Amino acid sequence: MGRTDDIDSANSGDGGARYWLPAIALASVLAIVGAMAPLPWLHYLTKPTATLLVLAMVWRLPVGRTKYRPAILVGLALSTLGDVFLMLPGDWFVFGLGSFLCAHLAYLIAFTRRASAFATLWPFLAYAALAAAVLAVLWSHLPGELRVPVVIYVAVLAAMAAQAAAVWWRQRTRASALAALGGLSFVISDASLAIDRFAAPFATASVVVLATYWLAQTWIGLSVRER
Repeated sequence: MGRTDDIDSANSGDGGARYWLPAIALASVLAIVGAMAPLPWLHYLTKPTATLLVLAMVWRLPVGRTKYRPAILVGLALSTLGDVFLMLPGDWFVFGLGSFLCAHLAYLIAFTRRASAFATLWPFLAYAALAAAVLAVLWSHLPGELRVPVVIYVAVLAAMAAQAAAVWWRQRTRASALAALGGLSFVISDASLAIDRFAAPFATASVVVLATYWLAQTWIGLSVRER
């Protein structure tokens, strides 16, 4: 049965991803336009839609029996919840932070199913240094009650991205490269969001944060394809 799945996966080209990617790109662009214009109704409609389209693509991609895809699907579902919290009127930041923290844990679990945790050390050292630099920029600007949650979040985010890079370093496959790029893009997105929100707001923040965010989700989603 598993062998049949692998043959079907290999024979199906990109498994229909080419049909999903334009829809994901369109929804992402509309969400960015809605944030920049601003057109709140457009942003509210298309922001969770873009992430749900990534989830639907991952659900439909033909892959063999694996424990990797379910963890990615959980991460995407939690990310959609985080999308909703972060765009709601009022201060839902902590709820969004918690949703994405759990999403990163799901992605981290997925990546450890392709290689043992800490199997390669240098990505963890590199991302730890990057995390420390981001926290150094943010620290004096963070409200006291958010410091511990933000440190925990940054640590989990860095571990997720580092594990993705470690898998790529050991395997050098297309799937592992996509996951590593996704992890890096997530770090860029979240660091940009935090700096804009707490330390140094900048005009193009919505474009940078959202574009790198959906690149991250799409690349991580496509990494479910082993071939």
